[in-house]
Amino acid sequence: MLTPDDESFLQRLRTRAAEQAQALRVMLTLGSLMALCGWLGRMDAVTPLFLGAIASALAETDDSGSGRLRAQAVTLACFAAAALAVAGLIDRPPFFIAMLALSAFWLTMLGAVEARYKAIGYATLILAMYATLGIASHPDASADEHRHDLLLLLAGAAWYGVFSVAWSVVLPAQPVRVRLARLFTVLGRYVRFKASLFEPLRGIDIERKRLSLSQVNAEVVTELNAAKESIFRRIGAQPPDSRIARLRGLYLIAQDVHERASSSHDDYNALADAFFHSDLLYRCQRVLHLQGAACGRLARSIERREAFVVGHETVQALAELRSAIAHERGQARSPERVALLASIEALADNLEQLDGQLAGASEASAEAGRADMGLFDRSPRSWRDALERVRRQLAPRSPLFRHALRLAVALAAGFGVMRWIHPAQGYWILLTTLFVCQQTWGDTVSRMGQRMAGTALGVLAGWALVDLFPQHAVQALLAVAAGVLFFATRARRYLLATTCMTVLVLMCFNQVGHSNALIVPRLVDTAIGSVIAGLAMLLVLPHWQAQRFNELAAAALRNQAGYLRAIAGQYLAGARDDLPYRLARRNAHNADAALAVAVSDMFREPGFVRPRAGIALRFLIQSHTLLSYLSALGAHRVALDERQAREVGAASESAARALDHLAGTFAGPSSSADAASLPPAPDVGPAPQEADPARRLVDTELRLIHLQVQALSGYASKWLAPHGVAILQPSIS
Repeated sequence: MLTPDDESFLQRLRTRAAEQAQALRVMLTLGSLMALCGWLGRMDAVTPLFLGAIASALAETDDSGSGRLRAQAVTLACFAAAALAVAGLIDRPPFFIAMLALSAFWLTMLGAVEARYKAIGYATLILAMYATLGIASHPDASADEHRHDLLLLLAGAAWYGVFSVAWSVVLPAQPVRVRLARLFTVLGRYVRFKASLFEPLRGIDIERKRLSLSQVNAEVVTELNAAKESIFRRIGAQPPDSRIARLRGLYLIAQDVHERASSSHDDYNALADAFFHSDLLYRCQRVLHLQGAACGRLARSIERREAFVVGHETVQALAELRSAIAHERGQARSPERVALLASIEALADNLEQLDGQLAGASEASAEAGRADMGLFDRSPRSWRDALERVRRQLAPRSPLFRHALRLAVALAAGFGVMRWIHPAQGYWILLTTLFVCQQTWGDTVSRMGQRMAGTALGVLAGWALVDLFPQHAVQALLAVAAGVLFFATRARRYLLATTCMTVLVLMCFNQVGHSNALIVPRLVDTAIGSVIAGLAMLLVLPHWQAQRFNELAAAALRNQAGYLRAIAGQYLAGARDDLPYRLARRNAHNADAALAVAVSDMFREPGFVRPRAGIALRFLIQSHTLLSYLSALGAHRVALDERQAREVGAASESAARALDHLAGTFAGPSSSADAASLPPAPDVGPAPQEADPARRLVDTELRLIHLQVQALSGYASKWLAPHGVAILQPSIS
């Protein structure tokens, strides 16, 4: 009999295994390859087999069994073409570097199609470099021996593909569970951070808190998109099975919780001033903390495949909040305090609905009576659609185009440096450049430092391990362990991942020779390749985030206008969480997240390219605040009578037109005067006390929305002015 502690340990082990599924597949692949080579006495085959398996793992994306099989076939075809091209052209340097540069450009441009092809293109470049390294390491070998090594590379890639496809077939829902668990974990952190805004303390920097909230919101949006794609790839023409249907229901619950959690019902500084001597805001804060904790519990229940238990703490906290509101209503005298109390009451309604959404996660289907469970498919419809996506990115303004051209030039420059100095293992320069050169300056600089430091640490660790464990069998086990750790850490701890990969290479080369000869060349080539990547980022079509700000700001404003129109349309017939509404909401949050990421990256770039970064930062804060007011308007959708619905529609359309006007000033040649000349805002004042609570809430939110639009207009004027002056320059970590 297992004790509760044993069951808890096994549960944690299973959860960890699900999170590190790719690392487990790598362990099975490398371990079986190492065992086979040892049994056959062919340890010379270890290195190409390992490198092929690693390239195949880098090409892997989340997919269903059939989708993974198709992707693996495409991957092997691309790998074979790359290997044949390297074998045929490596002895003709001009043709080789032309092939490598063109391949780097077009394979990078495949990222315009979707994430699956981006991963395949990147992995194909890596396998081409592995093939080059293998041929260059044995210059005296015959052509047949080189072809044999290339076949081993492809065999290693295919062997990993066997494990990848089999895993997807046997455990089709596991990746979706992992994605949803991450989503609710991040969502819980977002809800708890939102609670920090409800502090009845004067002088709190709400704008700085909103800035941090926008960064956390970007993480939530990323996880929402990843979870949706994971679910969508497992839904075919037929209705999904019960497991996937339930996970889809949980995803839709996460969307609704996100909308309600991101809502703002009034100005937080005004609430803190009005209820400084009351415990109302503390009670709101407590409810949000409990709901954030409930999101965390839901994440754990998804990981462990257990039934979700809602708990009664939040219900009691909500009842106490209602009681406090009733007590405060009996004491409120001034109209301003009564109006703010109405906002608190609307907040309590919203929190109650949010709690109901979380309670729906405990149901077997998690569908909560939804009529429309559809998801929007963003994948290409046909080859023509895929080619059109690539064609649209073939323009100098496109960050992907610039990155593709930059990478091609960097590899060509690296090849020229290699031919000039004739290093012992020169192709490591190109491989390092390929790994380090990223799409943004901040990521590239970060990888430069981590790559060089990780290589140095890996060389030291590898040298020590070779001396401590001279037995080849032990070194083989260390190589497998290093490969597993590389895939377990590469997403979040790149320095450690680089260290592990360096150890793996040294252990593999030591199986057939002396790896000590690689130590100095590896260090020197890594440094050279990293510097080339950094210079390419600085000199070859640098695309600083300040240059992208106009486009991203216009997209955010345009999508917020679309979201507002979708909300206003439902005040006539009532709330319908149909696909068009959810799509408008998702587009607005995606655009907001893209703007938040760009502004964060802006502060990682050199100071001379971002003289007005402070204005961009203020604009982001106001834009995210506007989105929170839109979310509150969307969270409280109810059917109004025809006259009221027309009035709400007119006020909403006025704000939407103003947002479209601002978007137009960012998208085209504009001046600060253009940004300031907004269409006149309607007179949306405080609703009379006798007005219907729903109408009073709508009027409050519309008034706040129009105030945000005016504030955004002011920052747009400063940004578009020829000589804008930064008004805030904090650092963003």
